[in-house]
Amino acid sequence: MATQRIDKLLASTGRWSRQEAKALIKAGRVLVDGIPAGRGEQKADPSVSRILVDGADLGWQAHTYVMLNKPAGVLTATEDQRQKTVLDLLPEDLRRRGLFPVGRLDKDTEGLLLLTDDGELAHRLLSPKKHVDKVYYARLDQPLAPADCAAFAEGVVLADGARCRPALLQLLGDGREALITLWEGKFHQVKRMTASRGAAVVYLKRLSMGPLALDKALTPGSFRYLTAEEVAKIGGIP
Repeated sequence: MATQRIDKLLASTGRWSRQEAKALIKAGRVLVDGIPAGRGEQKADPSVSRILVDGADLGWQAHTYVMLNKPAGVLTATEDQRQKTVLDLLPEDLRRRGLFPVGRLDKDTEGLLLLTDDGELAHRLLSPKKHVDKVYYARLDQPLAPADCAAFAEGVVLADGARCRPALLQLLGDGREALITLWEGKFHQVKRMTASRGAAVVYLKRLSMGPLALDKALTPGSFRYLTAEEVAKIGGIP
């Protein structure tokens, strides 16, 4: 990759501000291939050079990928003056990295949310042309029936006349629970689709997005970095 300023590389990790990075460099605490960095403007290629801060590897990577189990009551947004957002659930160093949610979940919806600073990947995951599936678990106030499964497969027509793309409705138990797979992302789509069939959603949780599945070990509000294997899988979406 191209060379970048040392102070910018340090700041991009989210662990230091640009001014803090400059101070570290000035104090001689940053080594590039064993030699103290002379100034913040000095450039290096982090994929080639070894950069140490106080003897520890910088651990730089081009992008950050975080899996969050979004809890109910939190906005899928990067900032809000009055309400808590998903970024508020992250430590300060991650918030500094400029992460943003890939897609959105309603305030009262739980489950898988990918946060990243990789705009190109986000575009691929969200593009209707890529047909990336999203699977939800829903609890309903009224049972659905096999006829509703057929309607979903044909493409439900919403109350405002909009037609949804074909979707998969898998009924669980007596039909008051279901797995719903979508290949698009209309506003409040799951809720509007079930409402068109006479059932209201009382609980909704996203379980997966393409090849990425929610880690069952993550409690609501907790997060972890994606593994190298998971990054490779979602990065393989053409």
